Amino acid sequence: MESTNKILQEINVITLEIESDYPEIYKFLDEDFLTLPSWEHPNINFEILKEYLDTLSQLLNSYKKTHFINAVA
Repeated sequence: MESTNKILQEINVITLEIESDYPEIYKFLDEDFLTLPSWEHPNINFEILKEYLDTLSQLLNSYKKTHFINAVA
């Protein structure tokens, strides 16, 4: 089983790749790094982080396929 730190590292790597290589989709992440949860103890667990990583991966892979097809056409 993967650790939470490993998942966070993977999220960071994918997010940085999107930000640097695909800024046109970065805006779709709907994130603001200056925004903090408004409640005192947000419940962010391994499953939520894993789901977010999967979503980022799907977004990036889908965009790469679409971008490649559009670049060839």
